[in-house]
Amino acid sequence: MLEITHLKEFLAEPKHIVITTHPKPDGDAMGSSLGLYNYLIQKGHQVKVITPTDYPSFLHWIPNNSEVIIFTEKQEESKQFVANADLIFCLDFNALVRINELGIYVRESKAKKVLIDHHLEPEGFEDYRLWTTSACATAQLVYDFIVNIMGDRHLLNKDVASCLYTGIMTDTGSFRFRSTTATVHQIVADLIECGADNTLIHQLVYDDFSLNRLRFLGHCLLNKLEVLPEYNTAIIVITAQELDQFQISTGDTEGIVNYALSISGIRLAVLIIERQDVVKLSLRSIGDFPANEICKKYFSGGGHKNASGGISSEKIDAVREKFNVILPEYKSLLVK
Repeated sequence: MLEITHLKEFLAEPKHIVITTHPKPDGDAMGSSLGLYNYLIQKGHQVKVITPTDYPSFLHWIPNNSEVIIFTEKQEESKQFVANADLIFCLDFNALVRINELGIYVRESKAKKVLIDHHLEPEGFEDYRLWTTSACATAQLVYDFIVNIMGDRHLLNKDVASCLYTGIMTDTGSFRFRSTTATVHQIVADLIECGADNTLIHQLVYDDFSLNRLRFLGHCLLNKLEVLPEYNTAIIVITAQELDQFQISTGDTEGIVNYALSISGIRLAVLIIERQDVVKLSLRSIGDFPANEICKKYFSGGGHKNASGGISSEKIDAVREKFNVILPEYKSLLVK
C-alpha cells in the first residue's frame, strides 16, 4: 500500500477523478463526497461524484449536489467515468461489495483507489488509505486530508466547509455521540470560521421533512414500538405495506431508531424494515453494548459498536423472531 502523502505530488497536475460512496448515502457520505469534490475542483481537477443509489431529499441542498450522478439512473455514463478515471476516492465504506454493482467497475478500473473511511475491517482493495475508527465521521478525515496531508487549509471555502460540517454533524448525532472529542469541536469551529452556517445547516437537514414522514413517525411510535423491559430493548418493525401506505421516500426512515433508544433504561434499539427484496436492520446501542457484533454474526452486516446495520433474506416475521433467540444470549450485557 502506498503512502497517502504521495497523493500531494500525484494531484499536483489536473487529473480525472471519481468520488463514490455507499448506497442510500447519509449526511456523512454526501457531505464528505461533495466536500472533497468542492475542494478538488478548485485545484483544476475533472471530478465526478457517483452514488450507487439515490439519497434523501433533505441532502439535495448541499453545494454542487446537482453535479452528482446516480449510478442506477445513468449506468453507462457512470461506467465510462470510472473506466477513464486516474483516481477513485472511496468514501465512507470499507469493501467494494458495499457499493453493489458499481463496485465491480471500480475494482476493474485501472485507476488508483483511495479509501477514506472510519468503519471496522477495511477490505484492502485500495492503493492509498486514510482510515481510523477513532474518527467521528469520514468528513473529519476529509478535513484532515485537505488541511494536514495536502496543506490546503486556504481552500476551505464556504462550500467545502458546509459539506464537511454536514457530515460531522450528522454522524455525531448533532455532536452528542461519544465520538465527539475536543478535536472534533476544534475542527467544527474552523469550518464555521470558513463559512459553514451551523444554524442553517441543522435546519436544512433536520427540519425539512414531509407531512407523510411526520405522520409515519407518529404511527411508528404509537403502533409499532415494542418495548422488552426484561432485555432493556426496544424494537420497531415496519412492513413494506406501511411504507407504501405513508408514501415513504428515501431518507424518511432515517433517525427513527434513535427515538426507540431515547426511552429511559433502553440499551438496545432495533429497527427492522421490509424492503422490496430484502429486510434491512438498523441497530443502535448505548455504553459498551456491541450492536455491531449482532449485525455481523446474524445479519451479514456490521458497523460501529453503537451504530450498525445488516440485512436478511428471511421474511420479516422470521427476522423479528430471531431476536427472541439473540436477546437472551446478550442479556448479561443488556441488563446491568
